[in-house]
Amino acid sequence: MHGVAELLLAGPQFRRSGTIRLRVVPGGFATVKAPDLQVEGAELVVGGQRIALAGNTPAGLAAAVDVDAGVPDIYHDHAGVREDEALVVDGEIAAYLGAWFTAGDEALRRVVPDQQPVLWPEHFDVSVTEHEVNYGISPGDTWHNEPYAYVGPWTPRQGEFWNAPFGAARSIADLPDAAAIAAFFDEGRAKL
Repeated sequence: MHGVAELLLAGPQFRRSGTIRLRVVPGGFATVKAPDLQVEGAELVVGGQRIALAGNTPAGLAAAVDVDAGVPDIYHDHAGVREDEALVVDGEIAAYLGAWFTAGDEALRRVVPDQQPVLWPEHFDVSVTEHEVNYGISPGDTWHNEPYAYVGPWTPRQGEFWNAPFGAARSIADLPDAAAIAAFFDEGRAKL
């Protein structure tokens, strides 16, 4: 999904509209500017056309919807998916991640209502920044191999709450819904 976000949404959008920012939509994610591309569950959606991601290559999918596949060439922390690589996408996992992104987006909008959450393709996380503090959710990465929410102050903090190298993090197992994620963000704000 990270590679799809980079190769099929962020890259084509950056080349056409100059931004890599993506947004959360119910069950997935989408571009914020042209071209209008969206991933819902395990499908690429363009207009009324729905194309399964699994078994297709990013290059083949891009050709089917008339965009040029490729990563945005402005950062170096890529997912490592090749344009000619057959995608392996599990529908249940795609739905799980879509639900996590949706809950995280809702929590961010509750806690920081004057900000628009952004799904950043380079890290494949959804976040906002307020007063030099990043609030967000991740589907997992090399630091933590399952979804987690985080509070990341730009200036390091000390104490039990601050349990991650970048600030504080809580696993999806501890945050079952948007209300729990928002409560974690609010706790982080209080500790700051």
